[in-house]
Amino acid sequence: MKNIYSSGTLLVAVWALTSISALAQPSSTGPGPTVTTATETPLDGGASLLLAGGVAYGLRKLRARRQTRPSDLSR
Repeated sequence: MKNIYSSGTLLVAVWALTSISALAQPSSTGPGPTVTTATETPLDGGASLLLAGGVAYGLRKLRARRQTRPSDLSR
């Protein structure tokens, strides 16, 4: 129980110190923001790899589940 309190205290201390440094940023006195057009980003490489990885992982889990359980169709 004492370990939980000490790790919680450490977490709060780190959070407090990082939030104080974020407030120390100087304000901008330059011109206001300019409106720019949206940058087109292709979603080809990363998204398709993540999708393929998710499908492969799901198929692997389904195959492992079928191998460990007896088939309900044989009854």
